[in-house]
This record gives sequence, C-alpha cells and structure tokens, in this order.
Amino acid sequence: MTTVSDLFFLQYGHSLEFNRLTVSDAPDAVNFVSRTIRNNGVSGRVERLPDVEPAAAGTVTVALNGQGGAGAAFLQPFPFYSGYHVMVLTAKTPMTDQEKLWWVRCITANRFRFGFGRQANKTLAGLELPAPTAMPAWVKTVSLDPFAGAKAPVLATSSAPLKTSAWAGFRYDALFDIKKGQRLTKAEMKPGETPFIGAIDTNNGYRQFVSAEPNHTGGTITVNYNGSVAEAFYQPEPFRASDDVNVLYPKFEMTPYTAMFICALIRRERFRFNYGRKWHLDRMNESIVRLPTTGTKEPDWAAMETYIKSLPYSTSIAA
Repeated sequence: MTTVSDLFFLQYGHSLEFNRLTVSDAPDAVNFVSRTIRNNGVSGRVERLPDVEPAAAGTVTVALNGQGGAGAAFLQPFPFYSGYHVMVLTAKTPMTDQEKLWWVRCITANRFRFGFGRQANKTLAGLELPAPTAMPAWVKTVSLDPFAGAKAPVLATSSAPLKTSAWAGFRYDALFDIKKGQRLTKAEMKPGETPFIGAIDTNNGYRQFVSAEPNHTGGTITVNYNGSVAEAFYQPEPFRASDDVNVLYPKFEMTPYTAMFICALIRRERFRFNYGRKWHLDRMNESIVRLPTTGTKEPDWAAMETYIKSLPYSTSIAA
C-alpha cells in the first residue's frame, strides 16, 4: 500500500488572505494559490512580500476543504503564495513533471471523499494511492507541450507588408454562392456528431454537436448575419448552420489559407452592421470585398495564401 506521505513531504502553505495582498501584473508578481478548482488553483497574481518566501515551483498543492475544491491537486510550475487550508507537497525522491502529474491525477481522483463538512487536512497524508510500479509506461514519455512548434510559420521568409491601396473591390456574389442556414428547433437539437454553427463569435462558430445530418459541405465560410454580425469562420468539415448564418460557397479553388485571409477581411466589416441593420442574404450578395489583385485585375489567391503562410501559427492550420 502506497500513501501520499510515502511519496511526498506535507507542509501547510502560507495561509495568507488574498484580499489583504496587492494584486499585480508586474513581471515579478507571484501566483496566489487558493482552494479554487479553476485555473490550476491560482486565484490571481500578487506583489511579492519582502519577508515571505514563495513556495518552490515544482511542488504540488492540494485544497484541504472548500465547496467543490476539496481534494483537488495541482502541480505548480511557478513559485507561489498560498491561502488558508492549502497543503504543499514536495516529492521525497526526484520526480519528473510527468510523474508528478500522474500523482496529481491520482490524488484528485479521491475528491469524492472530501467536501465542505469533511476536510482533508487529517486524512491526506494517509490517502491510499496506486503503487509506483502500477504507473503506466506512457506517463514517463508523454509530451507536456502538445503545442510545441505550433507558433512556427509555414514559410520561413516573411511576406512584404500589405499595400491595400492597390487592392480592387469584388462583389460577394461574384466570388461566392451564398446560401442561408436553416432553423433547427430546440426539440430537434439532439446530441450527435454533426457540428451546428450558430451566430456566435467563439469556438469557430461551433455551438454544439447535433444528430441532424449536415446540410452544408466543408471547405466553406460561415458568416453571421444576425447575433455576432460579420463574425466569419472557415469550416473544414460538413456541418449544419442556423438560420442566423450565411454560408459562402467559393466559385474558385479556396484553400484554408485563402479562407483565413478572407475571413479576416469579412470581420473588419462588422462596424457596418448591428441589430437594426443585419447583413442579410441580398445585402451580402451586393456587398464589396477588397482583395489583392494580379496584373490582370483578378483576385491574387496565391498572394493571399503566401501571406497567411508567412504568419506565426500558420503551421497549425490544417491544409
């Protein structure tokens, strides 16, 4: 039988009060860990105290009580102060962050044992955990940086600054077949695997996943004409769109990169519309979008794609 105290030294935290400290965003500010279950246990950042040394980075914090947070463990990657009823665990033997996170998961799995009326301060040390030999092999090799390399651009060379004065205007209906979404009632919104695009401004427009069949193909752009008007997203997969959304089917070969370029331009049009002036189908067909052009005054799709590929994070765009 392995317990928490077999693996870690347990010590009460600083028992500071967050409301008595000075909140700060300065570079030398210190994380304040409380009993919250959100944000890795961090309630905010505060000014460093001259006579109080922060707890060391790489230690584990466990909330000892509190509604919802009791028993929640977190690995702290930066030095920190802590509030009342927070235990700080220091590994007795050298551990990698992967191994610490495994034990954090095991400790947190016991949250059901604690609550507002049953604190963990007396029982945490003796809490039973799996034997170290039962740790899965993948724990020691898993990457802790799933976004490694995500910031890199597709192209190593940067593009020249955009010269919008040389761009030309094109009607939307010359570039796209624009179709209106279709209303889906609440009763019809049963859980499923089809992305449902609503008139929202986050999560690529995904409102939820529904069981209804897709009514639009991927490789298109959705634009809200109601709600968060002029919010535009590229949709790579088949989806279903609400009746507050217009769907733009390209009349040209549109790559995800050119779609991202166009979406950025569409979003800049939002100031033209509001609750009383919606971007409905007829108005969108007649609207003008200004684009880079070739020598023949046609849209320069290659230049748009090259520009997006030169930007940070462009390697994260699924081509």
